[in-house]
Amino acid sequence: MNATYPFSAVVGLDDLKLALLLNAVSPRVGGVLVRGEKGTAKSTIVRALAAQLPAVDTVAGCRFACDPAAPDPDCPDGPHEAGGPAERRPSALVELPVGASEDRLAGSLDVERALTEGVKAFEPGLLAAAHRGVLYVDEVNLLHDHLVDLLLDAAALGTCYVERESVSVRHAARFLLVGTMNPEEGELRPQLLDRFGLTVEVRASRDPKERAEVVRRRLAFEADPAAFAARWADAEATLAGRIGAARERLDGVRLPDRRLEQIAAVCAGFEVDGLRADLVTANAALAHAAWLGRDVVTAEDVRAAARLSLPHRRRRDPFDAPGLDESLLDELLSSTSPDDDDPPPGGGTTQETGGAQEGGGAQEGGTPPEEDPARGEDSAGRESGAVRDRPPRGDDPAWGDNAPRQNDPPGGGDGVGSGGDHAAGGVPGERVAVALAPYAVPMLEVPGVGDGVAGRRSRARTPRGRVTGARRPDARVRDPHVVATLLAAAPHQRARGRDGAGLVLRPDDLREAVREGREGNLVLFVVDASGSMAARRRMTTVKTAVLSLLLDAYQRRDKVGLVTFRGRAAELVLPPTSSVEAGAARLRALPTGGRTPLAAGLVRAAEVLRAERLRDPARRPLLVVVTDGRATAGGDVERAAGLLAGTAAIVVDCESGPVRLGLAGRLAVRLGARLVPLDDLGGAVRDHRKAA
Repeated sequence: MNATYPFSAVVGLDDLKLALLLNAVSPRVGGVLVRGEKGTAKSTIVRALAAQLPAVDTVAGCRFACDPAAPDPDCPDGPHEAGGPAERRPSALVELPVGASEDRLAGSLDVERALTEGVKAFEPGLLAAAHRGVLYVDEVNLLHDHLVDLLLDAAALGTCYVERESVSVRHAARFLLVGTMNPEEGELRPQLLDRFGLTVEVRASRDPKERAEVVRRRLAFEADPAAFAARWADAEATLAGRIGAARERLDGVRLPDRRLEQIAAVCAGFEVDGLRADLVTANAALAHAAWLGRDVVTAEDVRAAARLSLPHRRRRDPFDAPGLDESLLDELLSSTSPDDDDPPPGGGTTQETGGAQEGGGAQEGGTPPEEDPARGEDSAGRESGAVRDRPPRGDDPAWGDNAPRQNDPPGGGDGVGSGGDHAAGGVPGERVAVALAPYAVPMLEVPGVGDGVAGRRSRARTPRGRVTGARRPDARVRDPHVVATLLAAAPHQRARGRDGAGLVLRPDDLREAVREGREGNLVLFVVDASGSMAARRRMTTVKTAVLSLLLDAYQRRDKVGLVTFRGRAAELVLPPTSSVEAGAARLRALPTGGRTPLAAGLVRAAEVLRAERLRDPARRPLLVVVTDGRATAGGDVERAAGLLAGTAAIVVDCESGPVRLGLAGRLAVRLGARLVPLDDLGGAVRDHRKAA
């Protein structure tokens, strides 16, 4: 059996440790969403925590891990008698792969046997395997939306429902849910973000000593996993005991009315939607108090809970990054604290994550530090879970040039030439125009019917949607068309010897439904950023229009890419990605100036689409060319347009003024594209032009 890296040996990541431990103490907190860059030990720490959770008693032979003291009355393997034979199992760690199907997640019903034999045959899925354990979803933002909905519904209800036509099964599914994601690959919808109890942003340390300690411990573990684990065994045992003690203490922790009112005031002060934030913060504060050995929730517990429960619930725009103004949090706590309270902890306050379990310091050879388990301090007196003097995200070099700033308006920054090294020290004559607030745009779609990934743009044959017909199944039936099945069986009833009520069905009678829904597409923007677009501040209007189209792509679950052309060449500014936010950031920093190499832009677009067809052949592309049609540099436009023959395309005509040459219209004819005047993208665009 492969050794698991010890939780106590993970260096840093204090917020993440705290969030995981609070969920381990109280599953009512609602899980953790971990946002962060690659290679930050997200998976390592989740697996390490699962190894520290207490073992569970289950009904012997039950595939659904029923508790023998209180068996699930709806268990498909039941009924079980209370107090019957039991067995002890380790807490399960179940990993959900990105490519999992609905049947793999929720379980599958053999509808064919149900209809032809009357047998309710159910094969449990990953939700059943994770019951009373941990369900870990890596890259949760890349899962299909319907799977994320199903997953979060089960986590919220504690029950998994599987229904196929008139056959249904349900079973208990209570688990600690941990999802990880890299924001560069796309955000979750705000509605789904809200369903995660806590969220944590993780970044690799910029401290050379801490980075060296991470490598030192990892090398020691890989050289001799058993010996490394033995060195941390005492710390791990202390951690496991502390989790168990906190779980036992939890039911006795009291949440005074004044603290509940403080939680409500903080959530209202941050203007979060709904009441889920209040509930999660209250449960997290109770868990935090239990973790620190307290019987009553304090302001410190409220602050620790709010720091983890509110950041992802404050997004007002799809392009906003989750975040929390800690100075506002302290102000709200101070203004709502009773006079007899100690002042709430400010700035970098206690976020206890496990006493001896931290390992945050740089100890030589990966030796566990000596700490006080009750207060979480190492031998140097450092509060190992503390978060001190953390710079605002916009001042943190780890965020790069597109970092959101504290004073950014909704939409993720001022969107202008104030940011980005493109604006300063660039080519003489370059400008970076302001992008204004996006607006609703008309529906743009790819003609025909596709077979792509479920989304909300173009027509497609999908597992969900309206029924358009029936067909013979190629494999096991998942979605039977009952009427077509009955019609196929009806003519054969006399030959089959039917002599009573009901029909006699055979496997050959089965028909499955053919459904039509909507798919997500690859929307590739090709944007003219030449000097002609900068005239009369036209680029402000163009950027606003493209930003609006990006917002539309986000809402319709598309992948997006961005090619720009100016000067003498075209550039792939954003390779195709699900991160519409990244597209918005690149667009806002986009400078204009120089000549107009239109042909180069079209050739670059053809190259990108050719590569994407090999990588993702089922996703149909939609090309959106934003230009006035002028071509003043490089290449034959007609020949370049021929490379895009057969690609669904839209040409957004940006030409303005009393005298118009109609060059964008000619380009649309060459591409076989639909021509859309910029004014037609939204009524609000005229107001934007006046403002510009």
